[in-house]
Amino acid sequence: MADVKPPSQATMGIASSALRAQQLRMRVIAENIANANSTARAPGGDPYRRQVPIFREQRVADGGAGVAMIRAEPDRSDFRLEYEPGHPAADAKGYVKTPNVDPLVEALDMREAQRAYEANLNVIETARSMESRTLDILKK
Repeated sequence: MADVKPPSQATMGIASSALRAQQLRMRVIAENIANANSTARAPGGDPYRRQVPIFREQRVADGGAGVAMIRAEPDRSDFRLEYEPGHPAADAKGYVKTPNVDPLVEALDMREAQRAYEANLNVIETARSMESRTLDILKK
């Protein structure tokens, strides 16, 4: 029985992996927002392409199933075109490619990531509290 870990440790391991994954997700979203108005450096070139976080199941130290962001992949949706013939990045027809980043979608994704982060913090706090209460009961 020495190999068996208390449930709170398993819970904390899983919640901690989710905290790390959501933190990385928020960084990707922040990068997308920061580049939402960028354009290509050369005429007709491609601007910044939105990145999408990719997650997978990850075993945590206690054998529980956590989560990890393994990479960010480019979103293959089309760039938006804006007619600006005087822009340095305009193609021969006067169109400038702008990033495939929708700031509203990014803001909603950021809020979802923040809520998931907060929920996992609450899981850790609740597990600590339960463990503390259990120790208090055992002391009596």
